[in-house]
Amino acid sequence: MTSSYPYTPTTLRTTVKPRQWVPFEPHEGPDKVPSLPFKPRSNDLLGVYNISTHIIPAANPRVTPNIPVPRPPPRSSKRPERDIKKLGLELMEQQAQQGEDRCSGVTDERLLWNCVNRYVKKDGEDKVRMKGITLFLVHATGFLKEMWETTLCYLLPACGVIDEIWSWESVQHGDSALLNRQNLSGSFDWTDNARDIANFLVNYMPEEVETSLPIQLHRLPASIGESRQKSGFSSRTLVVVGHSFGGCSVTFTALHFPALFSSMILVDAMIDTYQEFAWEHTQYLVGASSIRRDQWPSREDALRSFKSSPMFSAWHPDVLQLYVDFGLYEDDSGGVKLKTSPVHEAIVLANPRTSRETWELMETLDESIELLWILPGKLSQDVSMLVEVRKQRAWRRPANSSNIIFKSSGHLIPQESPEELAQVIADFLLRKYVISSGKSKL
Repeated sequence: MTSSYPYTPTTLRTTVKPRQWVPFEPHEGPDKVPSLPFKPRSNDLLGVYNISTHIIPAANPRVTPNIPVPRPPPRSSKRPERDIKKLGLELMEQQAQQGEDRCSGVTDERLLWNCVNRYVKKDGEDKVRMKGITLFLVHATGFLKEMWETTLCYLLPACGVIDEIWSWESVQHGDSALLNRQNLSGSFDWTDNARDIANFLVNYMPEEVETSLPIQLHRLPASIGESRQKSGFSSRTLVVVGHSFGGCSVTFTALHFPALFSSMILVDAMIDTYQEFAWEHTQYLVGASSIRRDQWPSREDALRSFKSSPMFSAWHPDVLQLYVDFGLYEDDSGGVKLKTSPVHEAIVLANPRTSRETWELMETLDESIELLWILPGKLSQDVSMLVEVRKQRAWRRPANSSNIIFKSSGHLIPQESPEELAQVIADFLLRKYVISSGKSKL
């Protein structure tokens, strides 16, 4: 069951002054290309879509300062909430201070890499539409590119207008984290995730849907990148689905490169003022993430552990299985470990400045980009305390915007309600790109 928030004028403001976009520069050091941390996948999606994983160099230089990774606190499942919030506040204050000191520090030019998954129909003879839809998926903090696959399994049979899908992975998440583990900083500015996304969309996403691609995608000629920044894609219509941190990151990208984007589906994107309850709630999330368990004797043990957790037990079972299959790797002890380390998950959560900057800039987002907000409505402290923020978030840029509230979900909508999410995405795509264009419904 869904509903929506009526138009709500935005009155909330932040005290942050948005920074200037940092342009890309060529990487000066040797570009030693890493190998994928696993064998290429041999399975497919629905028996119809080939799955392949690719890597690209991340944006250079980094806005994130190059600082040592902090030592994680001792892990415990018995800490009281006040102690967890104290841990979170300490890390957030440390990160904020390091951000203030960034101007006097040395720019981080270590080469990092992003992994992306690509899903494309096996039948190469299928006619690809000129300016056909390319779906671009961006995950939340702590998750990974494969976790959209349950949503895709419900979406693709219901919506035949998608020619190609790309699923993004931030530098300290999933397989990207394994590639970058020797070079990750002890801080993370969300702006760098937005810059990495822009780098991929402008400089690396292929011009057309191709049958096969190399593992390391080739950088496109500068003339193509310049044309995309001014006029968008010549052969694609880009639709974004971004969740939480990912939704904020890709919105920040769209603020600076609006020509690339046709529409955006923002799944409770963390674009916020971080006042009062939101600030305290973030402290708890940062502290809890920093001490979460990250190692198990086997995948079976990990799955049993997750099923006993109130958070994970609310997930769709197929999504939880994807998390076990792709979110863990075999470590040197013979057990399994999270690819996204708790300390790096906490560091991402502890740096919400870009979220606040995006809130300030959001009202200037190009009105030609249609927005659909998908927001949580399942009864919880998070949902009830942030109702006003979410109302204003959904109408921060009121033109060409709409919103849907999922009564079945909290913040983790793709994990808890992938079938409902898929149906809403399918309805949106068919309405905007099939029915409204005068074509017959597929």
